Amino acid sequence: MTKDGNHDEFMGHFEKWNKTHGSAKQRKKAFSTSSDIDIEPLYTPLDLHSMDYIPDAGFPGEYPFTRGIQPLMYRTRFWTMRQYAGFGDALKTNQRFKLLLDAGQTGLSVAFDLPTQMGYDSDSPASSGEVGRVGVAIDTLKDMEVLFDGIPLDRVSTSMTINATAAVLLAMYMSVADRQGVTHDKLEGTIQNDILKEYIARGTYIFPVEPSMRITTDIFAYCKKYLPNFNTISISGYHIREAGANAVQELAFTFADAIEYVKSGIKAGLDVDEFAPRLSFFFGVHNNLIEEVAKFRAARKIWARIMKHRFNAKNPRSMMLRFHTQTCGSTLAAQQPDNNVVRVTIQALASVLGGTQSMHTNSKDEALALPSEESVKLALRTQQIIAHESGVADFVDPLAGSYAVESMTMEIEKKVNGYLERIEKAGGAIKWIQNGTFKSEIEESAYKYQQAVEKKENIIVGMNEFIEQDNSQFNILKVDPEMEKAQTKRLDEVRKNRDNKSVETSLKRLKQAASSKENIMPYIYEAVKAYASIGEISGTLKEVFGEFR
Repeated sequence: MTKDGNHDEFMGHFEKWNKTHGSAKQRKKAFSTSSDIDIEPLYTPLDLHSMDYIPDAGFPGEYPFTRGIQPLMYRTRFWTMRQYAGFGDALKTNQRFKLLLDAGQTGLSVAFDLPTQMGYDSDSPASSGEVGRVGVAIDTLKDMEVLFDGIPLDRVSTSMTINATAAVLLAMYMSVADRQGVTHDKLEGTIQNDILKEYIARGTYIFPVEPSMRITTDIFAYCKKYLPNFNTISISGYHIREAGANAVQELAFTFADAIEYVKSGIKAGLDVDEFAPRLSFFFGVHNNLIEEVAKFRAARKIWARIMKHRFNAKNPRSMMLRFHTQTCGSTLAAQQPDNNVVRVTIQALASVLGGTQSMHTNSKDEALALPSEESVKLALRTQQIIAHESGVADFVDPLAGSYAVESMTMEIEKKVNGYLERIEKAGGAIKWIQNGTFKSEIEESAYKYQQAVEKKENIIVGMNEFIEQDNSQFNILKVDPEMEKAQTKRLDEVRKNRDNKSVETSLKRLKQAASSKENIMPYIYEAVKAYASIGEISGTLKEVFGEFR
């Protein structure tokens, strides 16, 4: 306990300190994190009595990867700075991509509009008023060609936040690579492709759960053979957290989904070590810096143990939790939006201290509208300053050994495992989706948080305390309503100029494959190259799979 290991001397000092200061009046009756983990007034070696360094922490780059998946982490290379972008049409978004790349962004991240995510064409009545609003509108391969015009796909990795229609957008991306002369084995990036969390927290599903899982595993198998450097899924806790879950629930519910994906891949006949190395994760990050750092450290350890002990993975890469982080939009305030720069900085720092592989930092005006060019560049600069000026990237897992951080890491692990046991006993994540337990758990957590804000137990600067008249003027980004008409006109021109017989044939072949047990990816790829639209492809699959209600 002390330099000479004198336990009695340590305990004497500790008891004296506790007697002198432990009963002092504090500013709150009790301190706890968002996950109801009590925060003690003092952390000491006593809090780590159950910690065994090698199995619990180990060394960076080695099982259980608590301290990071790479031996030297950011001393060899920084995380990928990947700003999420997409609005209006493909040309506008292409211009935003190029602005970000010129500003030093090191990877692309595409936001698609709701019709694209839901499998509707821009001229569908269901798309009215939503085209290009919260992301870029993509109807056919022609839009994708414009989106990546002048961007070499063999030199830039691309993340696509797309789920129900992930197979279609991936096929479009492959087709753009074909036009650039880039072979598919050179493509790097990620499709989100995490359909289970859509039923839990987000809602952009199309098909029932079973065929949706079939599409996911078809993508696993296809990419293993043809896109070996592409991440086939980004299992998302971010949207679960944004829906109101706390940090522990975010990990537990995400891992419950991940377990289902691994089980599904194995059931489809894939060896776990064939597809698990390309699984990736996506987490949110809030303002409680210590809890968030501990969350990421605990996440790596939990996933490594799941893969090794439950699924008997042998390849160390199958056990590595590779993840992207995004600062959370739900933590940003419309009031005094300049304060959001500080919030995002804290969250970005927590991501780096926690060992993220890539990151998006939100812009200060995102509580008001889609981010302006000025604010998105400032968000990127936040990452660059942390990388190049703060010095934290020079250390590997710099908060390791902190009594508070190590104690919090173990407590989060314990609570997450408790949740996973509950979910397993109930029959797994799909059962919890079907009976609504995920939703009720998240709603209860969100309600509890909102009550704390309203009672001022949680202070949000500028929102429920330190309020002032805000006369800030922002250059709010607005999507031109005429853009929707122009997009539908372009779609109409594609339909007139393409070989419609080829489209009809490819959709017929896709329907036959979906009705059998064949992998549907080659047939989606064929339809995309014929310039079939996302609505036509999704509509064909609906005829076989039906819709989730």
